Amino acid sequence: MKGIMHWLKSSSKMKRWMFLILIGIILTCYGISDILVQKEMQFSEAGKVVVIFAIGFVCIVIGLIMLNKRNMELFIEATDDRMKNKKNVNVNSLIFDRTIYEKGPKVVVIGGGAGLNTVLTGMKRYTNNITAIVAVSEYGKEQTLSRRRLQTALPLEDIKDSIVALAPEKKEDIGRLMNHEMINPELRGLKFSDIYFTAMKEVFRNDVRAIEKSDSIFNITGKILPVTNTEMNICAELENGYVVENKDMIPQVVSDNMTRINRVYIQPSNCKPAEGVLEAIREADSIIIGPGSLYTNIIPNLLVNGVAKAIKESKAIKIYINNIMTEFGQTDNYSVADHIKAIIEHCGEGLIDYCIYDTGEVIPEYIKKYNKEGADLVEQNLNDPKIKKIKFIKKNISTIIDGKVRHDPYMVAESAIKLICNDLKYEDREDDPEYVMLNAKLKSDKRINKIKKMQAKMEKKEQKKPQDKNKKPVRKSKFNSKYSDRIQSIRESDEKFRRNHQK
Repeated sequence: MKGIMHWLKSSSKMKRWMFLILIGIILTCYGISDILVQKEMQFSEAGKVVVIFAIGFVCIVIGLIMLNKRNMELFIEATDDRMKNKKNVNVNSLIFDRTIYEKGPKVVVIGGGAGLNTVLTGMKRYTNNITAIVAVSEYGKEQTLSRRRLQTALPLEDIKDSIVALAPEKKEDIGRLMNHEMINPELRGLKFSDIYFTAMKEVFRNDVRAIEKSDSIFNITGKILPVTNTEMNICAELENGYVVENKDMIPQVVSDNMTRINRVYIQPSNCKPAEGVLEAIREADSIIIGPGSLYTNIIPNLLVNGVAKAIKESKAIKIYINNIMTEFGQTDNYSVADHIKAIIEHCGEGLIDYCIYDTGEVIPEYIKKYNKEGADLVEQNLNDPKIKKIKFIKKNISTIIDGKVRHDPYMVAESAIKLICNDLKYEDREDDPEYVMLNAKLKSDKRINKIKKMQAKMEKKEQKKPQDKNKKPVRKSKFNSKYSDRIQSIRESDEKFRRNHQK
């Protein structure tokens, strides 16, 4: 009884929709009864009855929809502490309101380089609770002019790129600013990011503190942490016993010696994790490892003291995003299984629950470009007893950016968020606001992507329309329609090969 009376309160805003439904029922019943009572009916009278019935039916439908919508708003007001203004909750804009994501799933992303930034770019659409744990190592590499002149302790290039990836929607402007090379003769050779981080360290006396403050200065989504305060030296022991102590020289030495990497290790071996790294891992709802350079970005992060142990002990969903292409001198001829086995051999089992890998449907022209550089598609071999406990998800997560094969940031993020939603569903938390909002955002993105694909198909059709209107277009087969781009690229590539061969 108390529940029913609560619905009738003026603050609940439910009575108006109940009243609308009541009016709809009355009008509908009146229309039906009018038809049943009368033996004969003129056309004008029949039209009047149909109009009354239609109005009544529309009132019922609108009333039910708005009643359900208001019921959801009341549920959010009562259960969700993320709303700043609970007196004016609007479901229509709820999934697009960035404040809603402040208590979204806690996601930790571990890696470095372009792969890490790809995941960050996609994940910031779904949650603000992102922690990027970034590798810091340029040991053995000749120091840049900026590092020599400013005497910076840590290489912060990957940190800078992660700030740009997590920046607001107009991140291009921040990217241009951070990468801007100074024109002033006295500052020549320095980027704005070099001067900025030097100034921040002087003010806050600590690299981690300087990076933490940068999060709020640039208003980025989430936070960025270096994996350690100590610059790591990444060393590789090859199968022929040779040791390489300069990470940038590893690919070339492996290639010259026609061998493979046996293991990598870091010096000093007792690198302590930076403040906040282990806490972020322990509190995470999901931990995403990769994509990125297996031996120089991913595994070194996991070798820092306590990081692998914290991941194993965490109750979070552990997801590994496998690379699409192999890397010259590092993962030559590697399969999906080989990547995971390398992680297990270095850090033990329990680091990966799910592995998301690409379907391998990449345009051959781009594969040939990578072949020239000594790289190829990662083989989709999953037959190994060491990886049987891991669940594999095959998804089309590749795209072409600036002529390079990259992970699609939004497809990667969508795949990870679906796993989080499935986990919430498994825990019977479908009424949890976190699940409701993530699921709504996934559905919204699915609709938008569908519309974009339809628009792209329409544009292609318009471009391929014959100029002669009298001439009927030749109907293409489904195979030709689906793979026309790939067929064209193969033809162009073969033509180039013939020309070069003739020369």
